[in-house]
Amino acid sequence: MGQIETERLIVRRFEQQDWQQLYEYLSDREVIEFEPYDVFTEEQAKDEAIRRSSDPSFYAVCLKDSSRLIGNLYLGKGDFDTWELGYVFNGMYQGQGYAAESAKALMDYAFTHMGARRIVAMCSPKNVRSRKLLERLDMRLEGLLLQNVYFKTGSDGEPIWLDTCEYAMLKTEWCERQQ
Repeated sequence: MGQIETERLIVRRFEQQDWQQLYEYLSDREVIEFEPYDVFTEEQAKDEAIRRSSDPSFYAVCLKDSSRLIGNLYLGKGDFDTWELGYVFNGMYQGQGYAAESAKALMDYAFTHMGARRIVAMCSPKNVRSRKLLERLDMRLEGLLLQNVYFKTGSDGEPIWLDTCEYAMLKTEWCERQQ
């Protein structure tokens, strides 16, 4: 994939020089509140930009008029032609429809050019904004998975278990809605 253009955005591969704008939002505690990692240092952001530039599952979302990196999408291939969608956006650009616009374009590309049969997305039940985004994308809530994952442990070394909402969209559903 080269790049996908929407009315306001360009969705493209990451580049190593994206690290500063990546750092802007990955160092923001509010932005990464529901992510499985802690805030990034500048050095970690540099390393992450290098890693993402060679990982075809990560996509940089940039404003079309200025090329400014405002967030990223993740679309990773799993078993049975199922792909997992994820996203993180700079807090200054949240609430303006950019995540929905870019995710919709990437989902369309995945269904029409990448052989995706099904796209899933996971989020915390406490992440209301993410849940609303997935619903705007017409993804279906398939279930609430109780205490199914952990990313951190408590002071006693025991896992801090988290619940997950699982959303999904089939290619057949996507095609029906695009007509």
